[in-house]
Amino acid sequence: MTACPVSIVAPHPAKFSGVILAELGLSLEIETYRLHRSIRVLDPFAGVGGMHKLSRSEKGQWSLFEAGYDIETVGVEIEPEWACQHPRTIVGDATALPFPDASFDAVITSPTYANRMADHHNAKDGSRRMTYRHTLGRPLTPGNSGGMQWGEEYRGLHVRAWEEARRVLMPGGLMMLNVSNHIRKGEEVPVVEWHMETLAALGFIIEDDRVALTPRMRFGANGTARVEYEHVISARVAS
Repeated sequence: MTACPVSIVAPHPAKFSGVILAELGLSLEIETYRLHRSIRVLDPFAGVGGMHKLSRSEKGQWSLFEAGYDIETVGVEIEPEWACQHPRTIVGDATALPFPDASFDAVITSPTYANRMADHHNAKDGSRRMTYRHTLGRPLTPGNSGGMQWGEEYRGLHVRAWEEARRVLMPGGLMMLNVSNHIRKGEEVPVVEWHMETLAALGFIIEDDRVALTPRMRFGANGTARVEYEHVISARVAS
């Protein structure tokens, strides 16, 4: 991995919660024992690198077994201010991954939810904003889904990203998505269902869809109208 300047840092508005990390960690532990070997795991939307807590060297409490196999984590993140916060994350694009075919055992990631966190206007009323653009402190890099509302642009980017994920996964490789629906104009937007249908259309076999109650933001335009849980979708490339 290429070292990043330690001075380039910025907060991130959507880190993995402890509940979701526990779900992902359990699945990866089971995957190592299913394969009877160490595994290599990619997060193509890595943010500040929370998924690295699942590696053997960092995860600590996530380990189920005293003598387990290694979990090697690699992250890709489009924004340098976020990528540079972990040495195993590189600056790159999830739709054009710099890895050979069939080079990972698992892809574990949380795509953006296409909700109000994609807003990029400047608040003029003094209200609190928790968005990718405001938290980064500058306009997002073109191609960052954190600036995309629900629509064709968002869906097209994630089709390309999941095609790349399928390419770099080994036969039988595990794909796990942490994603959520959201409320827009009083209606629940079926973001989760779209991702599941897209994975299936790309040849993934959907194995599981678990829900987890997680803390949700209670401020903003839809502060009183939140979907109460997130999903962890498990899918697999055909062997």
